[in-house]
Amino acid sequence: MIKKAVPILIAVLFVITVVSCIMIADTVMRSDAEIEDFESLAAITRKPIESESSETTSESSGSEASDVSDESAEAEPKPIFKRNLSPLFERNKDCIGWICIPDTAVDYPVMHTPQDQEKYLHKNFDGERSSSGVPFMQGNNTLDSDNIILYGHNMKNGTMFADIKNYRKESFCAEHPTVEFETARGLKTYTVFAVVQLKNNDSWYSFNLAEDEADYASKIAYITEKALYTTDAVAQYGKQLLTLSTCYGKSKSDRLIVIAVENE
Repeated sequence: MIKKAVPILIAVLFVITVVSCIMIADTVMRSDAEIEDFESLAAITRKPIESESSETTSESSGSEASDVSDESAEAEPKPIFKRNLSPLFERNKDCIGWICIPDTAVDYPVMHTPQDQEKYLHKNFDGERSSSGVPFMQGNNTLDSDNIILYGHNMKNGTMFADIKNYRKESFCAEHPTVEFETARGLKTYTVFAVVQLKNNDSWYSFNLAEDEADYASKIAYITEKALYTTDAVAQYGKQLLTLSTCYGKSKSDRLIVIAVENE
C-alpha cells in the first residue's frame, strides 16, 4: 500500500507545485502590467500642455491686458502646472489630480468618487479589476477641505503608498519632506508635519472642515500627541493639510498616516 501511495503523493505534489508556479507567475505578470499602465499614464502627463500660455494670452488681448493692475496680479498668483493632466481628466472624469513624493514610488493619479469612496480600491484607472487599485480621495473631501485625505495600498512590490511606511524613520522624512498634489487648479506643495500610527476608525478621518481656528488648533493638538514624531513645519489655521493613509501594522485596522501642511 505504501509503495502504491508514494507515486500518487509525488504526482499530487507535482501538480500542486505546477499550479503554485503558474499562480505566482500570473501574479508577477499582473503586477508588472499594472506598473506599466501607471508608467504610461505618467508619460501622458509629460506631454506639452496644448493651451496657450498666459503670456501669449496677455499679448493677444491688447487693451484688455492693460486693464489688469499689478496689484491684482499679486493678489491672485498664476497657478503653476508641472504636468499636463487634461488627457487624464478627459479619459476618466473620476480623476481629479496627481500625487507625487519626489524620489519615491509615490507618483500616481488620484481618483474621487464621492458616492462610492472605495470604487478604485481594487480597480485600475480604466475601471478594470486590479490588485493595486488607484489612490483616491476621501468621499466627503473637496479640494477646499481643511484636511484632504488620500488613500493608497501598501503593496508588497513597493508600489502605490508602500513608501509611506518608510516615514517611520525621521531620516527618511528629512530626505523626502515635500509632497506634491496637482489638480486642474495647479500644483500645490506640502511639507510633512507629522507621522502617526492609528486605527482606521480614528477621529482624524472625520476631520474634513474646521469649524473655526480653535477647532483647527484642537485637531492639531490631538494628532500631535498621537504622532510618532513631528517636524518643524507649522500647521496653523488657514493652511490646508494633506493626509496620506495606508495599511500598516499587525491588525487589518492598523493604519500609518503622513500629514503634510500646505506651503505658503
